[in-house]
Amino acid sequence: MSRIDEARTFIPVSIAVLTVSDTRVPEDDRSGNILAERLQAAGHKLGDRAIVKDEISTIQTQVQTWVNDEGIDVIITTGGTGFTGRDVTPDALEPLFDKRMDGFSFAFHQLSYEKIGTSTVQSRATAGLIGTTFTFCVPGSPGACKDAWDGILGKQLDYRHMPCNFVEIMPRLDEHLKRSKG
Repeated sequence: MSRIDEARTFIPVSIAVLTVSDTRVPEDDRSGNILAERLQAAGHKLGDRAIVKDEISTIQTQVQTWVNDEGIDVIITTGGTGFTGRDVTPDALEPLFDKRMDGFSFAFHQLSYEKIGTSTVQSRATAGLIGTTFTFCVPGSPGACKDAWDGILGKQLDYRHMPCNFVEIMPRLDEHLKRSKG
């Protein structure tokens, strides 16, 4: 079963938070605030934060800027994961994934199902690795952001979490990039 190994030292990572919305501004970005507050309370660094419109090229440009920034380890997006015409976050980011993380979507939907039942099928929560940057796309509701952080991300981004976590493999994330060049 999962546990925290208190003998290990916590290693903070730098996390960028991107809110994807046509209507949100910093003053009313509850979901972005929840993610920023939770990651900082856990001891991580808020590497950057932005709000962009639901437009594929705008989302890709912001994410690619952070992927190219060696100071950003993880990107969490909130919003744009539904099915309406303006919900394009997965459409923007999945083509950029070098590796998909299907388990994140599965785990998110499992947690979500326990709280909102079959309504969870209306989310296209997804995740993957872009270069060496973990990228997670969560729905725009405050509840979904809490569930994603509290139920999955807060644990997987804690080096002390056992039996495994994302932080311990970060130094080796570029192996697939090196292998493809050779």
